[in-house]
Amino acid sequence: MASTQDIEALAAKIGENIYIDVAKWHLYLSDAHLHTVVAERVYPMLEDNSLSEDAVTAILEDIPVKLGGGKTELALNVLLPMQCKVNLLDLLEEYQKDM
Repeated sequence: MASTQDIEALAAKIGENIYIDVAKWHLYLSDAHLHTVVAERVYPMLEDNSLSEDAVTAILEDIPVKLGGGKTELALNVLLPMQCKVNLLDLLEEYQKDM
C-alpha cells in the first residue's frame, strides 16, 4: 500500500517534469495543482505492475481541467503535448524500477 510520502514523491517528479501547453506557455502540473491527482491515480498501476500507455491515457482522459473560471472543461489528456505523455510514461517506468 502506498504511503502518503510515496505518492508525494511521485507527485513531485510529475509536477516538475510534466506540463500542459496553453498557447505555447508551459504550465507545469505542480503549478496547475494537478500533479497529486495524477500520482494518486497512477500509483496503483505501479504497485501491481499494470502500467501501460493505454491505462495512463485513460487516467489522463478521466481528469477534468477547468478553464476560463470553470466555463469549460477539457480532459488533461487533451492539454498535454505528445512529448509530455512520452516523458510521463518514461518517468513512471523509471519510478517503478526504483520501487
